[in-house]
Formats: sequence, structure tokens, C-alpha cells
Amino acid sequence: MELGCGKGEYTLHLAEQNPNRNYIGIDIKGARLWRGAKTALEKGLKNTAFLRIQIELIASCFSEAEIDEIWITFPDPQLKYKRNRHILVHPDFLDKYKKIVKKDALIHIKTDSEFLFGYTLGVLKNYPGNIIFAHDDIYNNPNTPPDAVAIKTFYEKKFLKEGKSIKYIKFKL
Repeated sequence: MELGCGKGEYTLHLAEQNPNRNYIGIDIKGARLWRGAKTALEKGLKNTAFLRIQIELIASCFSEAEIDEIWITFPDPQLKYKRNRHILVHPDFLDKYKKIVKKDALIHIKTDSEFLFGYTLGVLKNYPGNIIFAHDDIYNNPNTPPDAVAIKTFYEKKFLKEGKSIKYIKFKL
């Protein structure tokens, strides 16, 4: 599952790589989802779906322990204090994810935001679960897991061109 998927770059790429697994992209922006769904149809991907919902409602769309893996790629870091409950790794969201993921499900977050990277590490320090890997510059770390750098989104390419480092955290709940 890709949360805040936009045009579904991770959803589409992973579906192409793993035709025997199903992938779902979730976003609230219909035009972005349309682009991802159209690309999936053009490529004949039968293992891809897109769902237009607010991520706050995710627990009502999936069964308990239904999801194997979650990718959160370049979400809005919600820098205003009043918006911190909208950060996709806020404990309220993690509680929702915990209901729908399998016991050893992996959750990945990629960002260019120093704030979001630090915020996520702080949340995870106080949240039951464990961090498997975290680094603030994955393209300059020889120990970066291959799945963290296998796909470059539109924004990731843009941020790399601007000289920004890409931060990544892989964890379990």
C-alpha cells in the first residue's frame, strides 16, 4: 500500500516488479489517482488498485491484519504546529495502521524534510515497535537497503537535483 500516492509511482513500480502481489495507492486528490489508474490500465497491470479516501478513514476500508507493507513517500510534512495531527506518522495514524497491518508488516517513509525525519524518529522512540533502518542521506550510505533506493519518484528526483538529501526510515509497529 502506498499512502498519499499521488500519481502512484511506487504502486505502479512495485506492481510491475511483483505481478503476484496486489498493490493499492491511496490519495485524496482524484486527478492524481486518475493518472495512476490510467497508467495501470495502459500497462495492463491487473494487480493494482487506487482508492480515493482520507487516510484518517483507512481502518474502515481494510480488515484487521490485511496489509503486508506500507510506503509513505514524500508526504506533506505539515510544518505548522496546529497541523501536526495530520502528519502521516502521528501516533493517531500509527494506531490506525496497526489495526490493518499484519504482525511483521514493514512501514517505509521517505522524505527530504529534516523536520519530518526527526519528528518520525521521535514518535517511533515512544511508540511500541522497532526501527529497522534509519538514515538522513540514503544515497550516501553504503548500508542503505536496496528497496529504499530502487524507485525514485518525481519529487525525489527533483529534490536530489536541488542537492537535498533523502531521508528514509523502515520500521515495524
